[in-house]
Amino acid sequence: MPGLSVLVVAAHPDDEILGCGGTMARHAADGDDVSILILGEGITSRDPQRDANKQKKALDALHAQVDRAAKVVGASKTFLHHFADNRFDSVDLLDIVKVVEEVKAQVNPSIIYTHHGGDLNVDHRLTFQAVLTACRPQPGESVRTIYSFEVASSTEWNARTVGNAFLPTVYVDITRTLKAKLDAMGVYAGELRDYPHPRSLRGLEVMAQRNGVEAGLEAAERFVLIRNIL
Repeated sequence: MPGLSVLVVAAHPDDEILGCGGTMARHAADGDDVSILILGEGITSRDPQRDANKQKKALDALHAQVDRAAKVVGASKTFLHHFADNRFDSVDLLDIVKVVEEVKAQVNPSIIYTHHGGDLNVDHRLTFQAVLTACRPQPGESVRTIYSFEVASSTEWNARTVGNAFLPTVYVDITRTLKAKLDAMGVYAGELRDYPHPRSLRGLEVMAQRNGVEAGLEAAERFVLIRNIL
């Protein structure tokens, strides 16, 4: 029996691992086909003025890390787009939607994991909106289930208002795949920070254990169920 087709849509390199690296590894171990779409180039927002040419060497290295991290968690395909880092609001939402639609047409997913719509990071919020728009529930739509994930140092850093709060409803046991998540995140060495920063390997392990305790597990990733059509 063929496995499911799973698509992870993330704004930046490393978001896919932070958000659902352990869950991707579980899907892959179960025989599901996992694909990753990264919409933004990464890095250039750290410069006083964006200059992608100046950062070409660093960007090439970062994008190579996407493929290496994907292999660690068992993803079979990666798709990289080049929207300006932390400037998704400088392009029309429709342009982002069309990229999602193009990749969705190629991999025909039944499940999509993407960002939480209440994140502090503007690129994360627009990625969420683009996915919902690209997956409008029409006859013939392949996507039956959409989950939102949390990203350390973005989801929890926004003001915790009713509209922004991340309220998980689904817990995935990643006890056996937590190591794969941490190993994949280790590929992004330049994105890691020292503990107790949430984007440290120890911080991610602590968060996974905290999530697990909430659900009676040793380690877990948490999601908000956005849509599930049975």
